[in-house]
Amino acid sequence: MNIILFDSDARNHLLPLTATRPMGELRVGILTLREKWERLLRGSASYITQEYLQEKFPIHIEDENVIVNAGILPSEQLCRRITELELNEALLHEGELVAARLNEAQFEQLIEDEEVHSLQGVEVESDIPIVQANRLWELTLLCKQAIPDDFALLTSGRKSQRVSPTNQIIGPLDNLFLEEGATMECCIINTTGGPVYIGKNAEVMEGALLRGPVAIGADTIVKMGAKIYGATSIGPNCRVGGEVTRSIMLANSNKAHDGFLGDAVLGEWCNIGADTNNSNLKNNYGEVKLWDYEAERFEPTGQQFVGLVMGDHARCGINTMFNTGTVVGVFANVFGAGFLRNFIPDFAWGGDGGGYRTYKFAEACETAARVMERRHQPFTDLDKAIYYHVYDRTMKYRSWEK
Repeated sequence: MNIILFDSDARNHLLPLTATRPMGELRVGILTLREKWERLLRGSASYITQEYLQEKFPIHIEDENVIVNAGILPSEQLCRRITELELNEALLHEGELVAARLNEAQFEQLIEDEEVHSLQGVEVESDIPIVQANRLWELTLLCKQAIPDDFALLTSGRKSQRVSPTNQIIGPLDNLFLEEGATMECCIINTTGGPVYIGKNAEVMEGALLRGPVAIGADTIVKMGAKIYGATSIGPNCRVGGEVTRSIMLANSNKAHDGFLGDAVLGEWCNIGADTNNSNLKNNYGEVKLWDYEAERFEPTGQQFVGLVMGDHARCGINTMFNTGTVVGVFANVFGAGFLRNFIPDFAWGGDGGGYRTYKFAEACETAARVMERRHQPFTDLDKAIYYHVYDRTMKYRSWEK
């Protein structure tokens, strides 16, 4: 099946994470949204996304195509219903497009006119739940169910690698799965509240404490004595230590030292300095408001626990303190004493004590190339073009430039 994922209207509410990727590349649970759709629909996926992202994430069109709302978390029931769609038929939820089956000509019409005139829409049946990622603070909440769902999807009919007897396992052993090459010694793993998944070639060092549901991605290193509470998903090629609870690290990011990360989402290539802490609960236990790029203001979340959101390549110095409900933009580099402001614009450099300046674009790219080279990944011209678009688009938030 040829799957084409499209960004929903929620895309702008999920900035800065979606500034550098389509919605389908967000990690919710063990897998990204794209990976979930590919597995459950048994196909390969490409994207309809923002024009400046399209070259890096190109569309692949075939004679028959299933287009899918990338912000929806797939389920077996929903995917079964999508496979039943006939050509020229669409599945709707409260009038909004969930999925449609189109031939090449219809797809081209969709791209050109943003609609297909002859498309027949039907509402999805009420017994098929539609779960969507619409706001930043929802991503960590969705992980509580997404990790067990992905665990079942990935491990069904498979056998875990041997678990070393040096580890202490509390709870069902079949809720623990180690992929090929994963190593874990002298750790305490509690699977009572949910599964624990250790990805291929990941290393969980001595003394780590993991309480499910927890996912550790391929090639990730969990440092000695780390304390990771569920629901937490650490993507591939990360470094994680200290205390982490109800958080997501998309991929390739570091929180390697002591300090607290809670109810947080980190993009790729982020670096958290030693002894950095983020607050995830206000002193008055009140509702948290969070910066929304689309609304251009702080919006109520309806939640008591909301922590830190960091765009790609953002980083902070040692002993940084983040307030409850803080959004840090792409390539922001922050440091200094005291709590930082709750919204730090993209390409900001500095801290509230000493003020901010703009992280010069050429300098940011030089650093990104060095950072990515350490993980044997190239910094491409496509990456540079995407980051420049973000740099230019977010200029209005850098008040010191005016």
